[in-house]
Amino acid sequence: MADTGGEGGTACVAAPGQDIPEALSGDPFTEVGAVADAVLYEGYLLYPYRRSSAKNRVRWQFGVLLPRTWVEADGPVAEGVSGSADSWYQRTECLVRAAPDAVLRVRVRYLQLQRKQVEAPGQDGRYRPVESLRGDDGTAYLSFDEAVPCEVDLAWPLAELLRGPCSAEVSAPPAVDIVELGAGRVVRRREHVRAHTTAGAEKLADGLYRLCVRTENAGEAPDVRAPRGHALRQALLAAHTLLAGEGVEFVSQTDPPAALRERARGCRSAFTFPVLGGPAGQGADGATGPVVLSAPIILPDHPQVAPESPGDLHDAAEIDEILTLRTMLLTDEEKAEARATDPRAARILDRVDTMPPEVFAKLHGAIRTPAPAGEPSGGRPAWWQEGGDAGLSPTTDTVTVAGIPLGTGSRVRLNPRLRGTDAQDMFLVGRTAEVAAVFHDVDGSVHLAVTVDDDPAAELHGWYGRFHYFRPDELEPLGDGAGLRP
Repeated sequence: MADTGGEGGTACVAAPGQDIPEALSGDPFTEVGAVADAVLYEGYLLYPYRRSSAKNRVRWQFGVLLPRTWVEADGPVAEGVSGSADSWYQRTECLVRAAPDAVLRVRVRYLQLQRKQVEAPGQDGRYRPVESLRGDDGTAYLSFDEAVPCEVDLAWPLAELLRGPCSAEVSAPPAVDIVELGAGRVVRRREHVRAHTTAGAEKLADGLYRLCVRTENAGEAPDVRAPRGHALRQALLAAHTLLAGEGVEFVSQTDPPAALRERARGCRSAFTFPVLGGPAGQGADGATGPVVLSAPIILPDHPQVAPESPGDLHDAAEIDEILTLRTMLLTDEEKAEARATDPRAARILDRVDTMPPEVFAKLHGAIRTPAPAGEPSGGRPAWWQEGGDAGLSPTTDTVTVAGIPLGTGSRVRLNPRLRGTDAQDMFLVGRTAEVAAVFHDVDGSVHLAVTVDDDPAAELHGWYGRFHYFRPDELEPLGDGAGLRP
């Protein structure tokens, strides 16, 4: 991978356990690459992206595989369906339809912790650790933990997996990278991460197999009572697995075909959650696919990064609009600290500071057009557009209230119900407003979006698309409906 955790850090690509057959020389994981990268950096750096932020001192919350001796110092860990709890292994089990000559392809990915230490020369000429340093060009540097991406590609014939488990090393080597600054230096250190992956298969019926892929941290903790921050230096962070192959078709674990539902229930994954990757509808029955993403967070089948998102914000939430707004509001001093904290934080600030208005406007939200009955819903995300849903148009639709059609531009008085609704509605009773749109809900109900007349931010809310929503019986028409805008 070309993108690294910081200057001087290099991506770790472990050697495969065996030669990959020539027929598999292409990359079957391209379609899930963006989602897999989002998983890899989930929670890497949290808003407000500064070292001084308390929550950035408790990072690496997903898919953390630590040395077993450290994890089990107080007893075995309880297995879960995702990787929000620290463990020393991950296990993925899933069903696969495969030809006898099928070849399984496995890609194991994780981050390796990298300690960035700023050092300054002392009077004796020796370097000593410091918390911060400013280079000759004025650039500030802070000591902070980073991480570099590691991945390994493995491939085994199905026939070999049926004879017994196959294992390969997926370790990451230690390294030291030094960048001289004139006034000092930045030293980045990575410790040896020892790990291996084991795969096996069991035949369930003709052409149907249960596949098991297990990745373990094989290291030994020097001190089983060391703080978590020290143990992380030997850990696999944000560990996850991608599965593909030649002549294989994976079965959905979350929505398997009816005939395979009981078989799917028999699969037991631990500290990871396998889902079908890539666009929906690739399998013969819509419940199978050629790629599996087994992630330490719970995802739906065929997950996708929203096309409106201009880049990763690393915040384990990815609420792009609010995070972008908050980042815009950082002071110059806070932005300077963020830039000195981590190169990824600097890139986030650069992207936010130069974001065109039309890109930012798209972050407000999107209405996805559902697929017609009988067609796959994945692979067609798009902003709602006029004409996207036959017969529905929020800006031209009307609803009749007290014999008067209300729609965009109609004048109304607000009479919200005060029970079973938003508590803030009590402040809107009796106020006048203008209807901005009419929305038909999926349950058949109707809501009208309005802007309140005496709201000083009404024009801004309208531009952003922020409205108050009311049912027709909570509105009183003002006029005969002639105020509708075309």
